[in-house]
Amino acid sequence: MSFNPSLSAARIVILSGPSGAGKTTVVRELLRSSPVPLELSVSATTRSPRSGELDGREYHFLSHAEFARRRAAGEFLECKEVFGRGDWYGTLRSAVTSGLEQGKWVLLEIDVEGAMAVRDQFPDCVMIFLHPGSLAELERRLRGRGTDSEDSIRRRLEVASGELARAAEYRYQVVNETPAQAVSEIRAILARISG
Repeated sequence: MSFNPSLSAARIVILSGPSGAGKTTVVRELLRSSPVPLELSVSATTRSPRSGELDGREYHFLSHAEFARRRAAGEFLECKEVFGRGDWYGTLRSAVTSGLEQGKWVLLEIDVEGAMAVRDQFPDCVMIFLHPGSLAELERRLRGRGTDSEDSIRRRLEVASGELARAAEYRYQVVNETPAQAVSEIRAILARISG
Protein backbone atom coordinates (compact mmCIF):
# COMPACT_ATOMS: atom_id res chain seq x y z
CA MET A 1 0.00 0.00 0.00
CA SER A 2 1.45 3.37 -0.98
CA PHE A 3 1.85 6.27 1.44
CA ASN A 4 -0.66 9.05 0.84
CA PRO A 5 0.69 12.28 2.35
CA SER A 6 -2.59 14.09 1.85
CA LEU A 7 -4.30 11.73 4.31
CA SER A 8 -1.69 11.11 6.96
CA ALA A 9 0.89 13.91 6.81
CA ALA A 10 0.84 17.01 8.95
CA ARG A 11 -1.39 19.79 7.67
CA ILE A 12 -2.01 23.49 8.11
CA VAL A 13 -5.45 24.20 9.54
CA ILE A 14 -6.74 27.75 9.12
CA LEU A 15 -9.54 29.05 11.34
CA SER A 16 -10.96 32.43 10.40
CA GLY A 17 -14.02 34.37 11.37
CA PRO A 18 -15.04 37.86 12.36
CA SER A 19 -14.06 39.39 15.67
CA GLY A 20 -16.70 38.21 18.16
CA ALA A 21 -17.41 34.89 16.41
CA GLY A 22 -15.89 32.97 19.33
CA LYS A 23 -12.58 31.88 17.79
CA THR A 24 -10.54 32.15 21.00
CA THR A 25 -12.90 29.94 22.99
CA VAL A 26 -13.21 27.39 20.19
CA VAL A 27 -9.43 27.26 19.63
CA ARG A 28 -8.75 26.75 23.35
CA GLU A 29 -11.11 23.76 23.51
CA LEU A 30 -10.01 22.38 20.15
CA LEU A 31 -6.36 22.31 21.26
CA ARG A 32 -7.41 20.33 24.33
CA SER A 33 -9.53 17.77 22.49
CA SER A 34 -8.36 17.55 18.88
CA PRO A 35 -8.35 14.11 17.18
CA VAL A 36 -5.08 15.07 15.43
CA PRO A 37 -1.80 16.39 16.94
CA LEU A 38 -2.82 20.05 16.73
CA GLU A 39 -0.47 22.90 17.64
CA LEU A 40 -1.35 26.59 17.61
CA SER A 41 1.01 28.80 15.63
CA VAL A 42 1.78 31.85 17.76
CA SER A 43 1.51 35.02 15.67
CA ALA A 44 3.93 37.92 15.81
CA THR A 45 2.85 41.50 16.49
CA THR A 46 4.28 44.95 16.97
CA ARG A 47 1.67 45.92 19.56
CA SER A 48 2.70 46.10 23.20
CA PRO A 49 1.89 43.18 25.49
CA ARG A 50 -1.26 43.56 27.57
CA SER A 51 -1.33 42.76 31.25
CA GLY A 52 -0.67 39.04 31.79
CA GLU A 53 0.50 38.36 28.24
CA LEU A 54 3.83 36.58 27.75
CA ASP A 55 6.15 36.74 24.76
CA GLY A 56 5.95 33.46 22.86
CA ARG A 57 2.66 32.43 24.48
CA GLU A 58 0.03 34.93 23.31
CA TYR A 59 2.24 36.50 20.64
CA HIS A 60 5.84 36.95 19.62
CA PHE A 61 6.16 40.64 20.51
CA LEU A 62 8.50 42.36 18.05
CA SER A 63 9.62 45.95 17.68
CA HIS A 64 8.48 47.75 14.53
CA ALA A 65 12.07 47.64 13.24
CA GLU A 66 12.44 43.88 13.86
CA PHE A 67 9.04 43.15 12.28
CA ALA A 68 9.99 45.24 9.21
CA ARG A 69 13.36 43.46 8.94
CA ARG A 70 11.70 40.02 9.06
CA ARG A 71 9.04 41.13 6.61
CA ALA A 72 11.68 42.34 4.14
CA ALA A 73 13.54 39.03 4.56
CA GLY A 74 10.39 37.05 3.62
CA GLU A 75 10.05 35.44 7.05
CA PHE A 76 6.24 35.79 7.16
CA LEU A 77 3.70 33.54 5.46
CA GLU A 78 1.29 36.45 5.79
CA CYS A 79 1.24 39.77 7.58
CA LYS A 80 -0.67 43.03 7.62
CA GLU A 81 -1.36 46.18 9.52
CA VAL A 82 -4.62 45.68 11.42
CA PHE A 83 -7.42 48.24 11.80
CA GLY A 84 -5.12 51.05 10.59
CA ARG A 85 -3.65 51.58 14.06
CA GLY A 86 -0.02 51.20 13.02
CA ASP A 87 0.41 47.75 14.58
CA TRP A 88 1.35 44.77 12.44
CA TYR A 89 0.43 41.12 12.88
CA GLY A 90 1.83 38.13 11.01
CA THR A 91 2.48 34.40 10.86
CA LEU A 92 6.15 33.46 11.01
CA ARG A 93 7.07 30.89 8.37
CA SER A 94 9.54 29.20 10.77
CA ALA A 95 6.84 28.58 13.42
CA VAL A 96 4.65 26.81 10.86
CA THR A 97 7.33 24.77 9.12
CA SER A 98 8.91 23.56 12.38
CA GLY A 99 5.52 22.26 13.55
CA LEU A 100 4.89 20.52 10.23
CA GLU A 101 8.35 18.94 10.31
CA GLN A 102 7.51 17.49 13.74
CA GLY A 103 4.36 15.88 12.30
CA LYS A 104 2.00 18.38 13.93
CA TRP A 105 -1.13 19.84 12.40
CA VAL A 106 -0.47 23.56 12.72
CA LEU A 107 -3.48 25.73 13.54
CA LEU A 108 -3.48 29.32 12.28
CA GLU A 109 -6.10 31.62 13.74
CA ILE A 110 -5.90 34.36 11.11
CA ASP A 111 -8.11 36.77 9.17
CA VAL A 112 -9.53 36.14 5.71
CA GLU A 113 -6.84 38.10 3.89
CA GLY A 114 -4.09 36.18 5.66
CA ALA A 115 -5.87 32.89 5.01
CA MET A 116 -5.89 33.53 1.28
CA ALA A 117 -2.17 34.36 1.33
CA VAL A 118 -1.41 31.08 3.14
CA ARG A 119 -3.72 29.11 0.82
CA ASP A 120 -1.75 30.42 -2.17
CA GLN A 121 1.42 28.91 -0.66
CA PHE A 122 -0.16 25.75 0.80
CA PRO A 123 -3.12 24.82 -1.45
CA ASP A 124 -3.86 21.66 0.58
CA CYS A 125 -4.41 23.57 3.83
CA VAL A 126 -7.68 22.93 5.69
CA MET A 127 -9.72 26.14 5.64
CA ILE A 128 -12.51 26.56 8.20
CA PHE A 129 -14.64 29.69 8.59
CA LEU A 130 -16.23 30.15 12.02
CA HIS A 131 -19.52 31.90 11.43
CA PRO A 132 -21.55 33.81 14.04
CA GLY A 133 -24.76 32.99 12.16
CA SER A 134 -25.55 36.55 11.04
CA LEU A 135 -24.26 40.09 11.27
CA ALA A 136 -27.06 40.88 13.74
CA GLU A 137 -25.94 38.02 16.01
CA LEU A 138 -22.35 39.21 15.77
CA GLU A 139 -23.38 42.72 16.79
CA ARG A 140 -25.29 41.28 19.76
CA ARG A 141 -22.16 39.35 20.86
CA LEU A 142 -19.84 42.34 20.43
CA ARG A 143 -22.14 44.58 22.46
CA GLY A 144 -22.56 41.84 25.07
CA ARG A 145 -18.80 41.67 25.67
CA GLY A 146 -18.85 45.25 26.91
CA THR A 147 -15.19 45.74 25.97
CA ASP A 148 -15.48 47.83 22.80
CA SER A 149 -16.36 51.46 22.17
CA GLU A 150 -19.15 52.34 19.75
CA ASP A 151 -16.54 53.32 17.13
CA SER A 152 -14.74 50.02 17.62
CA ILE A 153 -17.98 48.04 17.28
CA ARG A 154 -18.87 49.89 14.06
CA ARG A 155 -15.38 49.28 12.65
CA ARG A 156 -15.49 45.58 13.61
CA LEU A 157 -18.93 45.15 12.03
CA GLU A 158 -17.74 46.82 8.84
CA VAL A 159 -14.75 44.47 8.64
CA ALA A 160 -16.98 41.50 9.55
CA SER A 161 -19.36 42.28 6.70
CA GLY A 162 -16.51 41.90 4.22
CA GLU A 163 -15.26 38.73 5.91
CA LEU A 164 -18.71 37.13 5.90
CA ALA A 165 -18.99 37.89 2.18
CA ARG A 166 -15.86 35.74 1.62
CA ALA A 167 -16.90 32.78 3.79
CA ALA A 168 -17.79 30.76 0.67
CA GLU A 169 -14.08 30.73 -0.27
CA TYR A 170 -13.49 28.36 2.65
CA ARG A 171 -13.93 24.63 2.19
CA TYR A 172 -15.75 24.36 5.54
CA GLN A 173 -18.10 26.73 7.33
CA VAL A 174 -19.10 26.12 10.94
CA VAL A 175 -21.81 28.22 12.60
CA ASN A 176 -20.84 28.77 16.23
CA GLU A 177 -24.18 28.40 18.00
CA THR A 178 -22.37 27.12 21.09
CA PRO A 179 -18.64 26.52 21.55
CA ALA A 180 -19.24 22.82 22.32
CA GLN A 181 -21.20 22.32 19.09
CA ALA A 182 -18.64 24.26 17.01
CA VAL A 183 -15.71 22.30 18.47
CA SER A 184 -17.53 19.02 17.86
CA GLU A 185 -18.09 19.92 14.19
CA ILE A 186 -14.46 20.96 13.71
CA ARG A 187 -13.20 17.80 15.43
CA ALA A 188 -15.35 15.76 13.02
CA ILE A 189 -13.86 17.63 10.04
CA LEU A 190 -10.29 16.99 11.23
CA ALA A 191 -11.01 13.33 11.98
CA ARG A 192 -12.43 12.83 8.47
CA ILE A 193 -9.45 14.50 6.82
CA SER A 194 -6.91 12.53 8.85
CA GLY A 195 -8.44 9.33 7.52
